[in-house]
Amino acid sequence: MELSVLNSKGEDTGRKVTLPESVFGVEPNEHAMYLDVKQYLANQRQGTHKSKERAEVAGSTKKIKRQKGTGGARAGSMKSPVFKGGGRVFGPRPRNYSFKLNKKLKSLARLSALSQLAKDERLVLVDNITIDTPKTKSFAAILQSLKVGERKTLIVTKEANANVVLSSRNLANVKVSTPGALTTYDLLNANKVVCLEESLSVFEEIYTSK
Repeated sequence: MELSVLNSKGEDTGRKVTLPESVFGVEPNEHAMYLDVKQYLANQRQGTHKSKERAEVAGSTKKIKRQKGTGGARAGSMKSPVFKGGGRVFGPRPRNYSFKLNKKLKSLARLSALSQLAKDERLVLVDNITIDTPKTKSFAAILQSLKVGERKTLIVTKEANANVVLSSRNLANVKVSTPGALTTYDLLNANKVVCLEESLSVFEEIYTSK
């Protein structure tokens, strides 16, 4: 698949780049992507939820009424779940929601997401983004030129670029990442992925070496 290369002003440079088939030409595996996204979201959960059970509620354990002769049901202490202020039955307890996936499946999931991006024409290839000093207004203008300003946008740079990161962090719908730090969730969550031309070689290096 060939993709036109744009400059930071959104203009066509007249050049076209052939996307590596080993990265952007894989048959997307939906189940692999589902599992990888599920793991990512599970890892975001703190798992610190907790409610008090009857053994943990403060209160008297004295039997509140006699066993027989009242015409009502038997009742023990006020900490019983049937009374107001009592403990909760089968309430949430702290737990770890994370689970493991093997490396090959996670790699397949990312390749599937990248291939789906190319297939859906949501990938924008830019020759370079140069920002001398961190400035949100300048970065927002570049995104507007690329016609991705109002959408969820993922910027992929070859390596960590402090000026780009600092210029983008006040924009709600923009995230900056590198090929090695990308997640399947990031790729699928973005409406448009702006990829710098020089980062294509990094993609190929990461996924063909495995």
